[in-house]
Amino acid sequence: MAIGYASKKERVVVASNINIELCKGELVGLVGVNGVGKSTLLRTLTNVQNGLGGDIFINDKNIKHYAALDLAKVLSLVLTEQLMSKNLSVFEIVALGRQPYTNWVGNLSENDLTIINTAIIQTNISDLKHKRCFELSDGQLQKVMIARALAQDTDLIILDEPTTHLDIYHKVYTLKLLQKLAKETNKTILFSSHEIDLAIQLCDKLIVMTPNQVVSDMPCNLILNGTFKSLFPEDLIAFDEKTGSFRVKK
Repeated sequence: MAIGYASKKERVVVASNINIELCKGELVGLVGVNGVGKSTLLRTLTNVQNGLGGDIFINDKNIKHYAALDLAKVLSLVLTEQLMSKNLSVFEIVALGRQPYTNWVGNLSENDLTIINTAIIQTNISDLKHKRCFELSDGQLQKVMIARALAQDTDLIILDEPTTHLDIYHKVYTLKLLQKLAKETNKTILFSSHEIDLAIQLCDKLIVMTPNQVVSDMPCNLILNGTFKSLFPEDLIAFDEKTGSFRVKK
């Protein structure tokens, strides 16, 4: 697959020769330096923008062949943008995940309510259920958005930088929650992140984007192959293979 931008006048390739397979129950991190094309890849994978070549399949069906409503039943997306209405309660936000399944009136069935409440329990936000979203911290709000994606009950959940604006404790908490949810629900969870050290420790698989290639493998294999050594210019940062982390050069 190739990703980028095309107009009548020009064709800009951001990355090409991308060959990725995501499996059920996996937590997958998408990492790379700023501007390398992570957001472009996520927008292409979620059908927000067209690829420049190749195909994307979810459950053996080409993403181009899904109607919008059917795609919303197999793919859910958690973005970093702030909520339009923070006046809604936590329960109401999570319930929005059921929209692809409710009738045009939007009535929730007993099954919908069960799925919503299960998502709330799985993300440890039962005590926030009746709070308004403007009352929540960034970390709490992120858990609410993850619960909404769970309530949407899709095979694939994609998150665009879910740890942005969070302190180190809540960065770790959020990624460990995603790790736990991938295992417990057998869903595939893909997220982009700048927290490369944490992603190496917590992910089943990493997709590493560099200006020259896109590599997908288990973190231990990527370390052995020296993939992380070429991620940043060597004048300031070095990768320590023994600890699996980056350090600042003295």
